[in-house]
Amino acid sequence: MSLVEGRTLCGVSKPLELDADVVIVGSGASGAVVAAELAEAGSKVVILEEGPHLSPSALAQFRPSDTIRRGWREAGMSFSVPIGDSPAINLMVGRCVGGSSVMTGGVCFRTPDHILHSWVEELGLRSLSPELMSPFFSEVERRCHIELVPEHMRSRSTVLYGQGAERLGYSLRPNHRNTKDCDGCSRCNFGCPHQAKWSVDLTYLPRARAAGAEIFADALVEQILLRGDQATGVAGRLLDENGKPQRRFVVWARRVILACGGMHTPRLLQDTGIAARLTAVGEGMTLHPSMRVMARFDEPVYGWRGALQSAHSEAFVDERITLMSVFVPTGVLAATLPGIGHSHKRRAEMAPYLAVFGGLIHDDPGGRVLSRRSPLGLLMGRTEPVVTYRMSQRDRRGVSRMLRILADTFFAAGAREVFLPILGGPPGFPDGGLRPDDLRQIDLDKIPSQRFECASQHPLGSCRMGLSSDDAVVDEYGQVFGLRELFIVDSSILPSSLGVNPQVTVMAMATRLAEQLRDRPLPPRA
Repeated sequence: MSLVEGRTLCGVSKPLELDADVVIVGSGASGAVVAAELAEAGSKVVILEEGPHLSPSALAQFRPSDTIRRGWREAGMSFSVPIGDSPAINLMVGRCVGGSSVMTGGVCFRTPDHILHSWVEELGLRSLSPELMSPFFSEVERRCHIELVPEHMRSRSTVLYGQGAERLGYSLRPNHRNTKDCDGCSRCNFGCPHQAKWSVDLTYLPRARAAGAEIFADALVEQILLRGDQATGVAGRLLDENGKPQRRFVVWARRVILACGGMHTPRLLQDTGIAARLTAVGEGMTLHPSMRVMARFDEPVYGWRGALQSAHSEAFVDERITLMSVFVPTGVLAATLPGIGHSHKRRAEMAPYLAVFGGLIHDDPGGRVLSRRSPLGLLMGRTEPVVTYRMSQRDRRGVSRMLRILADTFFAAGAREVFLPILGGPPGFPDGGLRPDDLRQIDLDKIPSQRFECASQHPLGSCRMGLSSDDAVVDEYGQVFGLRELFIVDSSILPSSLGVNPQVTVMAMATRLAEQLRDRPLPPRA
């Protein structure tokens, strides 16, 4: 494994300089795919990852809190700034070799056909039709061992919810996940301790390394290097074991590929000054705002026994809602229960009796990524980009509808009380727990959105693909408008929200772009 961690080089004052055919910034779902494809085609590839390398053996020893602190950006404490009647959304983004693919639940959906059709018909992106994208989906599914979750892997939490759904006239469908020999320990979002989740650190990055690619962890890229209108490399600093920037580095390359994700690709374009010529940089982000409802049953549920995310429902997709099973380690779950002191202790002790189910909103593009050097970024003293989010009125109504569906379904399954994700508890119910009659008394539309506990692992579309620099950042080939040899391949280029988990979409798009880049001649060395 050609892995260089920043702290091993920080004691040397001389800047590190490297030469490559292709430099890829980011080692997650998109960067790893492109790295493997281009390295196997004979290109000299260097991959730069800001986060550390967390080996499977290390992940197996970490507590969930350790993984959050080491592998999540800002230790899992990144939030969007709410604009208007919007929630503050916890942005959970991986920051390690393998990126967010190491920290996802492994849920793998193809892009829904109606989304692809809208990209073709409304945006003119004809190469993204279901027929043309199908081979790339198949390739990703083969490489990542994507399989259906068998029913026996469903937790009791999911089974109970499914029984309630059947009584209300809808059903659950099994998820596809990139797993093999999963034992249902419910640790997926904290790095699989058994190497049963086929994230890119176990699939595509080993291919890239075997073909000669080099991976540098703890490498913060701060600037894209340009000569006229051509990208010629990147520069940044290696990070020490405390994440502090130390020794400088430069990677000169004939082609620069950004795979930093929806938050940090626009940040890098902004810091380099490229955003000044492209007004769409950082605009139109979608987040798939996600919430969950907990329910208490009389009998023990032990909801952590089984696959973390085993089933979903598409019964409400016409309302822009996707329902998804989920569970988290009990230490994390108990911390989200209402109460203080003894009242919280009493609630936390009922964790074995809790079931959980969640959902996401197929949202309108209400997010913006602002430079850390923007007025708001300077005011907040940010070292990270600032993400603002204004939830549309129809999405806000969708939140109320989704929470009521989740609660009603648990009551249909026999739950004694439910806990909605409302900070401080619903109005009139500070202890949090609601019975059916209590729920009917609450007008969810009138609760300020800032009181909802909301999360996202899917920042998309902040450097979207299109036909013109008037409203997009990259063309159909991923090339940044107005610049040569600068490409973006990550989730930021997706033209809209998906309504489903985006991992397969991101990887299939990256596979498509890698095929085009593989056949595109590299420019002469400068």
